[in-house]
Amino acid sequence: MPGRIQSVERAAAILRLLASGPRQLGVVELANALRLPKGTVHGILQTLQHVGFVEQDRSGGKYRLGAALLHLGNSYLDVNELRTRALNWADALASRARESVRIGSLHDGQVLVVHHVFRPDDSLQILEVGALLPVHATALGKVLLAFDLHGQGLLDELDASGPQSFTPRTLAGGRALVEELGEVRARGWAADVEELIEGEASIAAPIYDDRTVMVGAIGISGAIERVCDEDGRPRLDLVSAVRDAARAVSRDLGARRW
Repeated sequence: MPGRIQSVERAAAILRLLASGPRQLGVVELANALRLPKGTVHGILQTLQHVGFVEQDRSGGKYRLGAALLHLGNSYLDVNELRTRALNWADALASRARESVRIGSLHDGQVLVVHHVFRPDDSLQILEVGALLPVHATALGKVLLAFDLHGQGLLDELDASGPQSFTPRTLAGGRALVEELGEVRARGWAADVEELIEGEASIAAPIYDDRTVMVGAIGISGAIERVCDEDGRPRLDLVSAVRDAARAVSRDLGARRW
């Protein structure tokens, strides 16, 4: 058929084979399955590896799907769908925590606020939907950095650009932030205490879809004296509330993790 490019079709066939099961496949296995010369398959694999669509195991042998391809597939979940599925749970979290709630996703190395629920009181508040927040100085951002497939790449970019310090408590140093993200992954939630704005603290947890891929984060923010205990640590009841909301949204998106 006119317009078809044979090399693209062959690359797609290789990706389908790698996606068809849990096994990693070598050049010979792929070449035999596709009835192609080993040199042709090896050349395609080298190109796919260069763009991050496949990865080679440490022994230099077999291949598997790469993180870049998995991350690209995540784009099917529109932020509007994330917002729609989270509306009721975000309202419930605001009522339970008595604090404002934000849902965020990664956008150009920052946190894009896709939904914002006001704190349920009569105080003056500003709608933050569409706002961009720094990934290294917010609980939402730390969650997105810790659990995103390209988190390490974003960290490298931050190190190269020199992350901005917003307060004396901002984790602007690379090592301190890396250690913090390790703790976030271990416990399943993140916090910032006066790292973006003095006197404010926030707590956030990841949202997953039906492939157990993180697609966003949900969190609360408010005055430090309300969000933290007397020792300046995030209140555990609020941590539980945020994590419960994240689990609920994830279940609505089809996640089987919980």
